[in-house]
Amino acid sequence: MSKQYLQTHTLPAAHPTDIFSLAVTPSQLLSASGSSSIKIHSTKGQVIHADTAEDEHPYPLVQTLDKVHPLGCHHICTSVDGTTAASAGFSGELKVWSYGEESSEWTLKGEILPDQKTAGEHWALALSPEGRYLASTIHAGRINVYDTAALASPSARKITTYETKPSFGLSVDVSANGEMTASGHHNGAVHLFNNSTKRLAHSLSGLIKPVRSVKFSPANRYLAAAGDARIIALYDTRSGEQVATFTGHASWIMSVDWNWSGEYLLSGGYDGKVKIWSVERRECVATQTESEKCLWAVKWLPKAASARNETFVTGGAGRTLAFYREASGT
Repeated sequence: MSKQYLQTHTLPAAHPTDIFSLAVTPSQLLSASGSSSIKIHSTKGQVIHADTAEDEHPYPLVQTLDKVHPLGCHHICTSVDGTTAASAGFSGELKVWSYGEESSEWTLKGEILPDQKTAGEHWALALSPEGRYLASTIHAGRINVYDTAALASPSARKITTYETKPSFGLSVDVSANGEMTASGHHNGAVHLFNNSTKRLAHSLSGLIKPVRSVKFSPANRYLAAAGDARIIALYDTRSGEQVATFTGHASWIMSVDWNWSGEYLLSGGYDGKVKIWSVERRECVATQTESEKCLWAVKWLPKAASARNETFVTGGAGRTLAFYREASGT
């Protein structure tokens, strides 16, 4: 059975340049681009009526972190609890942000400046569920793990390094239970690490070409990996076995994300197409053609208790944030 998604809202020119990365909290959407600022939109005021495709309330801009990355920001991530965020800039700096419940604003918690002798020190980012630990890939293939509570101390903030074969780490994720870290690399390798033992648990095969996105399912049972091979590989995190392959994208897959229940995968392609996949049926159940411009990032929004249908958002070379919700009755 197919599903249908309707575009309910767009924010044209949300950024002056390509939108490279999206992150969500229980109440906000954070977006990063080739410009120097990070923008935060509220998602908590949405009231969706079954008899209309329009939102009663749009997604208002509630804060702009202005001029925080001089050459632009390529990755941003948030902790599951929504209290911590991290961003990485093209000039190599990594910044950690803290959300204030009373002020309802993000403030800089600390930053890690790049080693001037080593380009690409910080690339893809992922935070542990409570925001205490931050994983960052680097050009040489390693994954550095930092303690966000010790950013003021250069000797204490890097607590471990996961060694991989020397291939650029394009993507990284930390499981929702904090037990595993996964990385995807330019040479097609996918690595799965045990965060308790600090050891490699599995080296996963099946993609060969650059892996631009890795994402754990909410219950940590599966890992989805996708990139230039134009497929989504689904791995069992316990055995390391590839249990499914989703095919249908005609171009590079730039981003994948799981919905809250783990029933559906969302993927965005270089050709501007978005696909929704049923994990149980192992098939594509919906395709949206947003434009011919690259979609760098796609993200499900957290499902509100009062919402009947799910919503996702896309960002890319069109510089627009586009919001879609599942049509009633599908």
